[in-house]
Amino acid sequence: MMATAAEPASAPAHGLRARYGRLARAGRDAMPKGLFARSLIIIIAPVVLLQALVAFVFMERHWQAVTARLTASVVGDIAAVVDIVTTYPGTGDFAALTRIAGERLGLNIAVLPPEPLPAAGPKPFFAPLDRALSQEITARIGRPFWIDTVGRSNLVEIRIQLPDHVLRVFAPRTHTSVPNSLIFISWMVGTSIVLLTIAIIFLRNQIRPILRLTTAVDDFGKGRAVTDFKPRGAREVRQATTAFHEMRQRVERQIEQRTAMLAGVSHDLRTILTRFRLQLALIEEAVGESADLVALTRDVDDMNRMLEGYLAFARGDSDEDTQPTDIAAMLEGLAAEATASGGGVTAAFAGDPLVRVRPQSFKRGIGNLVGNAVRHAAAVAIAGSHADGHLTVTVDDDGPGIPLEERQAVFKPFYRLDDARNLDDSGTGLGLPIARDVARSHGGDIALSQSPLGGLRVTVTIPA
Repeated sequence: MMATAAEPASAPAHGLRARYGRLARAGRDAMPKGLFARSLIIIIAPVVLLQALVAFVFMERHWQAVTARLTASVVGDIAAVVDIVTTYPGTGDFAALTRIAGERLGLNIAVLPPEPLPAAGPKPFFAPLDRALSQEITARIGRPFWIDTVGRSNLVEIRIQLPDHVLRVFAPRTHTSVPNSLIFISWMVGTSIVLLTIAIIFLRNQIRPILRLTTAVDDFGKGRAVTDFKPRGAREVRQATTAFHEMRQRVERQIEQRTAMLAGVSHDLRTILTRFRLQLALIEEAVGESADLVALTRDVDDMNRMLEGYLAFARGDSDEDTQPTDIAAMLEGLAAEATASGGGVTAAFAGDPLVRVRPQSFKRGIGNLVGNAVRHAAAVAIAGSHADGHLTVTVDDDGPGIPLEERQAVFKPFYRLDDARNLDDSGTGLGLPIARDVARSHGGDIALSQSPLGGLRVTVTIPA
């Protein structure tokens, strides 16, 4: 029974938590994502709150207090005039009173015959002068009245219903309210704009080093040349820039050491292979051509191709700089080479053909994909497009394809399928791994899917 009774009580709490979670998620989604915009909000929000608080205190306390004192003084003068008119009603001539009120009190009065007061008009939401006058007239005079404080006139009209007359008073607006409220508000708005302008300029100078560092990291990740720049900005940004430079130098030193080691290994192994070829040629001259010599020569050639494949995969063509390259011409050249070798290959391109890539590296990666497709299919279609800041190259074929469960494994170095779809010309099983390494070294990636031709589609996408 206790568990059953607790369930309804927890339902409203759960609903409140759900609504709070939705509200919190909506607030997070509405917040800007950029550091510059968020920093501006951090600065603008306190400034706006402070100015609003100052304005509220000024309007609510100082402005209204001064207005109340001024209106009390004016209403006191009007009350004295009302007392005179009601005390001496039989004179009939109020010219002297009108003159004294104008000269001594600064009020333009007129004693009119009895008539109904005008209908009350709509009042604005913020009308402290109207409220102050109404309260003072009600408290000090206690007679029916009509006032007009709306508009930009320099005068305030007040009409008071007397027993035998209507007293009309025109009082200067400066005698009833503070004249510098607009100046104060303008001063607050102006200072806020100046402060925000200074904050925006300061923040832009602080964000600029971060953007420069972001560009450098992005270029380095895409294999582009990174220009050296001095650490600037806040201490944390300087530390991040220094750490990036040190990391880049360590990576470049490691690549240089690996390249030097691979060059030495390549030189030594090529020397031995050249010696093998020379010895085989001498043996062929001495004993003549034989099946064993042909087999040995073929093995040496295969070993040389495998060596080139291993070195190309390990080196990754990291010593090549990026440069604007005509991708359309590159794809047409690959299609022509494959067609000349006996394959049916077509090429098409859409968009601006000039893209910054490592030409030899990118050509080798796409060439591996085309070569794989030509060896296992009768029809191959190469398509490229440059749009929305990305270069996309697809290679479609009508071959047997690759099973879905094997499409991730084929990118492992030396992994072989039964039909050897991931082999390159050297037979090392590095064709697809080299192609993916090329795509990732350009900041992109490679994906396998079903081709509209019935076989395999290989899609290479890199930022451009």
